[in-house]
Amino acid sequence: MGFVLKYYCYLLSLMVLLPALCYSQDFTGSRATYYGSPDCLGTPTGACGFGEYGRNVNDANVAGVSRLWKNGTGCGGCYQVRCKQPQLCADDGVNVVVTDYGEGDNTDFILSPRAYRKLATQDSSAELFAHGVVEVEYRRIPCRFSGYNLKFKVHEHSKYPNYLAIVILYAAGLNEIQAVEIWQEDCKEWRGMRRAYGAVFDMANPPYGSINLRFQVSGRIGMTWVVANNALPSDWKVGVAYDSQIQLT
Repeated sequence: MGFVLKYYCYLLSLMVLLPALCYSQDFTGSRATYYGSPDCLGTPTGACGFGEYGRNVNDANVAGVSRLWKNGTGCGGCYQVRCKQPQLCADDGVNVVVTDYGEGDNTDFILSPRAYRKLATQDSSAELFAHGVVEVEYRRIPCRFSGYNLKFKVHEHSKYPNYLAIVILYAAGLNEIQAVEIWQEDCKEWRGMRRAYGAVFDMANPPYGSINLRFQVSGRIGMTWVVANNALPSDWKVGVAYDSQIQLT
């Protein structure tokens, strides 16, 4: 009888622990810190090349990363990050968008002040900031940008009509932009753009007329090409973000 009772108690304890184990098994342990910002927002000069988008996207809950940078393909990825001190940390942590590269004290995430504050419970943010660096766990999550289609922004370094640099914004889902190509009508072929840095792709002497683009994404269904006809008008303007009518999932 004693053995049966002990076995029953063991099964009961396992059943209680199982949901917690299942919930946390897809998280990876790491560390996080934050960077200084006069307005607690992101930085428009981040290494992804997003500009003001990198400052404000996701209500400025953004991060710089190191190991997750992936030579720039990690730009725009979304992660749930939560710290691991129960007395200080909010249960769900914060969902962030990668907008920059940054290395800290063995950290995977350097968060905007607004994002770092969200790691804490309501009354513990000052104490968490005092720590400077905290133990965290994180996982990749789908990006969701309610009300936005994917956009092609003509980067500020572009010079019409001889040099075109673009950056792709609002790439939803679990997708990463691997490559971008332009349709060359006179040659009847796709020409690859160069990844200049971060999420910025460029080309000297782009085709005249409206620009047809295709971009390669890696996500849940593996590698695939997505075509965007007339992605940019023939008189494309520097600094303008053009709506693609495309929604990645």
